[in-house]
Amino acid sequence: MNLKGLDQLRKHVPDLNTPFGILSFFLLPILSFILVTEIFATVIPTWPIGSLGGEIVFLILGFLLIYQFFRYKENYRARFGLLAYSKAVQIGLPGAATIAAVVARIRSLPGPDFPHFGWDIVLPVLGWALIVVGALLFLRTLQIFGVDNLTMLYVYFPEESRLVNHKIYNILRHPAYSAAQWIAYGLALLNGNWLALAWALIFTVALWGWVRLVEEKELVERFGQAYAEYRQGVPAFLPHLRDLRGFFEFLIAGR
Repeated sequence: MNLKGLDQLRKHVPDLNTPFGILSFFLLPILSFILVTEIFATVIPTWPIGSLGGEIVFLILGFLLIYQFFRYKENYRARFGLLAYSKAVQIGLPGAATIAAVVARIRSLPGPDFPHFGWDIVLPVLGWALIVVGALLFLRTLQIFGVDNLTMLYVYFPEESRLVNHKIYNILRHPAYSAAQWIAYGLALLNGNWLALAWALIFTVALWGWVRLVEEKELVERFGQAYAEYRQGVPAFLPHLRDLRGFFEFLIAGR
């Protein structure tokens, strides 16, 4: 598979060099996604805190699991050396899978429907359009950024990280997270109720807090004032109106 950054990732995750290793490596995240999805379908409807409360609980759980990836970085590096990332990401991936299940749940989250003003056909079309934009944005980001950077290998091995100089990073600081939000709002529109839309908004706020307090804290420590200034001038998730042309050029042509 000719995927940018895959060789670098395999260097630190030996399991990715064999088919059985790949299966075992991704087994826990897959099981996490399935388990959380099943809990949403069978258990959460009976919770006194309701569906939205259940979403919040599992979103927090997902972020807490990923946070361990950052929190214990020095401990893992001291214990496992070159295999530190391989060990730590086994905690982070189930967290990411849990968050993915939470986002997917938006499509079927029960709640009060939007008022019917003749837009019953428009909302699904708009919803699918947002999902397509999110999917394209994620695939383009993967293509440009590389799977090694996208899975945050640089957190454990910053000396091996590649500087990605592409104009999308003059439009958005976090295009992969932006993709998740486009998809979340698309699912909310497909659902067609206020609770789903409210949850998409909560997800945006939670994601903003995550990047601001955790990921960008690490980036400021690495790059200092340069990143702090960059953060002031470039939005995290949604492009400025003046940059919409460049944003859609990136989606369509990858440039």
